[in-house]
Amino acid sequence: MTKDNPAHSHSTLRTAPVLGSVFFSIASLALALPVATAAQATDPETDTLVYRVDPITVTGTRGLREVSKTPLPVSVIQRRDLIQQQPNTVSDLFRTLPGLDVAGVGVNQGRPQIRGQRGQRILLLSDGMRLNNSRRQQDFGALPALVDVNGAERVEVIRGPASVLYGSDAIGGVVNIISRLPMVDGLHGTASMRYGGVESQKAGSFRTYGRFGAITLRAGGTYREAEAYVAPSGSFGNITLSDDALVSGTGAQDQSFDFRLGYDAGGTHSMFGNIERYEAENSGFGAVDPVLYDPAGSPVNITYPYQNFTKVSAGYRAQELTTPFADQFEILAYGQQNDRQLSFDIGPFGIGRGMAMSINTLNSTEIRSYGFRAEARKLATQRLLLTYGVDVWRDGVTGTDEGLTTMTGFGPTPREIVDNTPQLPEATYFSAGLFGQGEVQATDRLSFVAGARWQHVNAKTFATAGLEDQALLDITDGTVVAALNTLFEISDAVTLLGTVGRGFRSPNLIERFFDGATPESSGYQVRNPELAPESSLNFDLGVRFREGRLALEAFGFRNKLEGGIRIEALGTEVGGFPAFRNVNVDELLFRGIEFSADYQIGSGLSASGNLTWMDADNVLDVENPVGETFSSKVTGKLRYDAPSDRFWLSGDVRHNGDQLEVDFGANNPVGDLMPSFTVFNVRGGITVWESDSGMSHRLNLALTNLTNVLYAEFSNVGFFRPEPKRNLTLTWDVSF
Repeated sequence: MTKDNPAHSHSTLRTAPVLGSVFFSIASLALALPVATAAQATDPETDTLVYRVDPITVTGTRGLREVSKTPLPVSVIQRRDLIQQQPNTVSDLFRTLPGLDVAGVGVNQGRPQIRGQRGQRILLLSDGMRLNNSRRQQDFGALPALVDVNGAERVEVIRGPASVLYGSDAIGGVVNIISRLPMVDGLHGTASMRYGGVESQKAGSFRTYGRFGAITLRAGGTYREAEAYVAPSGSFGNITLSDDALVSGTGAQDQSFDFRLGYDAGGTHSMFGNIERYEAENSGFGAVDPVLYDPAGSPVNITYPYQNFTKVSAGYRAQELTTPFADQFEILAYGQQNDRQLSFDIGPFGIGRGMAMSINTLNSTEIRSYGFRAEARKLATQRLLLTYGVDVWRDGVTGTDEGLTTMTGFGPTPREIVDNTPQLPEATYFSAGLFGQGEVQATDRLSFVAGARWQHVNAKTFATAGLEDQALLDITDGTVVAALNTLFEISDAVTLLGTVGRGFRSPNLIERFFDGATPESSGYQVRNPELAPESSLNFDLGVRFREGRLALEAFGFRNKLEGGIRIEALGTEVGGFPAFRNVNVDELLFRGIEFSADYQIGSGLSASGNLTWMDADNVLDVENPVGETFSSKVTGKLRYDAPSDRFWLSGDVRHNGDQLEVDFGANNPVGDLMPSFTVFNVRGGITVWESDSGMSHRLNLALTNLTNVLYAEFSNVGFFRPEPKRNLTLTWDVSF
């Protein structure tokens, strides 16, 4: 059983059809315009494509750095890939990157995974502001969908702990989705339409950017309708599907909108205000009906009838200051509300002697979050850059629960039991941190980045109707973490890197205070207010090589979690269900190797690939598996780019090795092991129309799961959650 826990909220989606019509109308109008594209240059001496420049990252050190000069393992997904890969969310892009993967299914339920870690061990950011909250676990997968991938400039990923700069949830890694901003004078934008796929997806997106003197603006939105997709027939582990099977709950109807207004006074002072809105209905947990592969199976339907997310943010930045304390100063503040509803229906299922039971529950949750970050940077000397600041955020959580259990076989009429006891009390979660970091250029080739953070976390429960017998709790965690990163340039082509650092994660409200049936229908979770924080000690050693047409990178890592949190069986029952509780296990050891290569063959051809090997152990109890899912994988890609960027074509292959479904694998319908699988994909694009006015029309296609193999990347207890069958998707993009 995984640590997926119920939590979430609801209201009614009324504006989707209207906005959908508007988005499709705008996109259709844009598609009727003539268009053009920028040329892609080639180095005449090496025949190497110029587009392979060194990406810039800000997430790794909080300052602008080239990836090759960043002293820790980072991945940057650039805008070209965001356009051409046609992802539903940013998580879809992780499948072919070293150390990264995806758990979860459906158009908006992809769960990012970094080095075997997921859920609350991964911090998700949008323009440096957190998306995680303490009540709605992103392990359910929907948080990446809150940010419109069509509006992103790039996605930056820190592979490994980054608690010094980002606090509690960054113990496993950080994903930062960075928005595209107006870069040139005047008004310009993009529009796109997507159609196809086994989910019969129809989506439209429109975005516009403007710069008029000191004033900048950005506005856009996306509308999407997708049906539940179909998985192919075949065998996977213990499961055989004789016919193509519907994976219920993998569709959705959602929409998003955002508007940003900014002011830039010559680059020295700038400010912005931004509002974002996301709404979705009819998305689900995603699963094949157990009856299709198990005659004794019981129908299960887990859906999120509605969810919404509204965020208002503002920021101010001052540069080129002459104060003794800062050359640059930045503040960010935001407030957001997140409502969601979770519906859980199971049965009827037999309980012996001709008796049966069905369970229907409805959980609604409202989360109000506020956050603030202030940060200063100071070049103390020519060889020392200081970064220091404070971040504070608070979640306030309320919710309701409705439960109906119907039992038959106990008499002439069904027996109904109504239980509306809240599964989580009203609560707040408060986090405050102070951090400081120094970047030292010791010599021309040797540099260090060292930092530390003081972290304070408080979780508090309040009087809640239906839980009058529960004691009110006020729990405080605190710690100091530190990290040291080293970069040594052996030559212009070869760079060595080493990192060592502490991580920290305080338990969230679900892990500590949740008391109720798990959404997988497999058990009953008992609260554990005595749950302690996790801490980690991580080591990384890496090497980068870049010369001419060839780029290589290799990292080895070792991450030990002390007090690692996972859910454990108690050996008792509650309401006829086996009881579980989150507990601290003393030592979880994660280790692995990441290798990637990129070679520009010439004449428009390029080849790339990567290898990831991972392993994990429960050090103190080797017979009890680690409470996470992980696998090793190999990927390869061959790509052709025609001159002037008029046409491109790529083929890729991904092989994922056997993976332990480490939480109570004996109860997994797939078996004790998630079997290995290999997937082939083909993608391509063509510039259909171009003009001298700077406008372009492009058609992109993606043919995924070329061999129509039945496979799954992730599985919960009692659920089989396969990926889609062979799938063709077309996207028409317009730039103007």
